[in-house]
Amino acid sequence: MSYEEILLQKIQPKEIPKHVAIIMDGNGRWAKKRGYPRILGHRAGTESVREIVRACGKIGVETLTLYTFSTENWARPKSEVNALMQLLCLTLRKEVKELDSAGVRLKIIGQTHLLPGNVQRELSQSMEKLKNNRGLTLVLALNYGGRQEILEAVNRILVSGQKKVDEKSFSKFLYTQDLRDPDLIIRTSGEQRISNFLIYQSAYSEFYTTPVLWPDFKKKDFYEAILDYQNRERRFGGHSD
Repeated sequence: MSYEEILLQKIQPKEIPKHVAIIMDGNGRWAKKRGYPRILGHRAGTESVREIVRACGKIGVETLTLYTFSTENWARPKSEVNALMQLLCLTLRKEVKELDSAGVRLKIIGQTHLLPGNVQRELSQSMEKLKNNRGLTLVLALNYGGRQEILEAVNRILVSGQKKVDEKSFSKFLYTQDLRDPDLIIRTSGEQRISNFLIYQSAYSEFYTTPVLWPDFKKKDFYEAILDYQNRERRFGGHSD
């Protein structure tokens, strides 16, 4: 029996986090360690995306949110940004058939109207093909920033004329209005910061960090994160006494 199978047997089916979010970090460092161009690190990272989507479907995670491109990522060299956008389109075209057969539904959050036109069209076509599926909801955070999301929500509230909001009504103005908050947030590559990702929604999320670079993050690493989550006691500000 493989290590991956041993981990899978230890996972408690009734304690699976319903929503897992991942900050996929380390593609550039993975490539640099091997003397490759950075884009090859991003390409290798798409293999990890495929593995983790399959793993989520296998154990029954309902929603997987991936921090795919942040509002800050525009500061990268134009050649890298263009290559990332091209890679996104190619990956969607390549994977949509498997996603459909697995019952995956696709959702996009972020300032998508600022993405290149060809990317917007590819995203729209992929979401249309997968819209009737009822399995895993795969959420791609594209041109996403947590602070920007909150500011947009505030501005929409002002335009709506509402004078007062509570947590429930405020959440309806966020990109994630039809999603539950993440139970578990995973960050690869050993970094310990949230990097402007789901900063409102993560108030009570469990955090798991690993030194593994994203292209090396596979099913066994994901199952280790799930087991770590299941060994924690979630009190939401209360106590267990």
